Amino acid sequence: MPNRPASNLSKPNVAIIGAGVIGLAIGWRLAQRGASVQIFDCGAAGAGASHAAAGMLAACAEAEPGEEALVVLGRESQARWPAFAAELLELSGVDVELRPEGTLLIALTADDQARLTHQLVFQQRLGLPLQWISAAETRRREAHLAGKLAGAVFSPEDTQVDNRKLVTALRLAAEAAGASITEHRAVSAISSRGGRVDGVVLGDGTKVRADVVVLAAGAWARSIEGIGRELRPPVRPIKGQMLALRMNPTAPLLSHVVWAPSAYLVPRRDGRLLVGATVEEKGYDAALTAGGVLTLLEAAWRTVPAIEELPIDEMWVGHRPGSRDDAPILGAGPLDGLIYATGHHRNGILLAPITADAIARLALDGVADAAIRPFGIERFGALPAAAE
Repeated sequence: MPNRPASNLSKPNVAIIGAGVIGLAIGWRLAQRGASVQIFDCGAAGAGASHAAAGMLAACAEAEPGEEALVVLGRESQARWPAFAAELLELSGVDVELRPEGTLLIALTADDQARLTHQLVFQQRLGLPLQWISAAETRRREAHLAGKLAGAVFSPEDTQVDNRKLVTALRLAAEAAGASITEHRAVSAISSRGGRVDGVVLGDGTKVRADVVVLAAGAWARSIEGIGRELRPPVRPIKGQMLALRMNPTAPLLSHVVWAPSAYLVPRRDGRLLVGATVEEKGYDAALTAGGVLTLLEAAWRTVPAIEELPIDEMWVGHRPGSRDDAPILGAGPLDGLIYATGHHRNGILLAPITADAIARLALDGVADAAIRPFGIERFGALPAAAE
């Protein structure tokens, strides 16, 4: 798609629609490079999918056939996470808790083992650093796992961060760099003139001028007007129910991220144990259901029986932004100066560093990094002529 964002402007005005992790990270990087940045959100900053997430950085464990380009993107972003977290700590004072323990994909039965080892062959063919470990070695790493255990796949580089602390850190860093964050003011439309964006229109009709508009509204990206419906990013909400249990932080039941059959368990340093997540095509439905919670608790209990003694700390629902192929939509839109950064599905936290870097470069230099080129909206059949 053609795009001439702002390379001819010394200090472009950039409007970002969406103040989740992706929008905040992009705003931070743009402001660091001298852009005048305004970030808008219909709710509180980081209160959507960024708040609901588990914070897993699972570039290796989730690698599947047909997603090779996504694996490359995820691995590049994963490699940037240590420096990204360190920079946020220095600038914001907030430790996002990038942890070193890695991830265990648990096989409780022979069928589980067959499924994981079949997938492992593909993952190792891609050069990913995963390995099968025995039941004894798995139990040595995590003593509270179920009595019957076939073994596990160990992924040492698939780690985690605290996504809620990440939101706080990104907000502080973005504001310190000069970005403005406007909460509880929805953007209703993208404004344009002569085939180029010139701002955004808020829900009350107020127009805010901008040279570049970044659409980072997650599961709500398709509802923003101003371009034809057929050229809006094909993103839908994918409902996920989650809950958190309360462990003793001085004697936690788990230290690794654990992928069990039908659930994952993510331990936090403060003693919370996140259990997630359902995957439901139910639009923006935000109801917790008995069936969803039961499914998660049963899967977690079968893997770590001792969780039955833990109190429930919190339960919630989030909406992942899923595209047609469950990969992000990154790059130029059908109007000059319009850039998409949405559709990250389960990988918004993982892909935050590379998305922020690549979108800032595209917005300010007009250059699309090689890693994001496979993820443009044109892969869904958008017509270049629509940009005229």
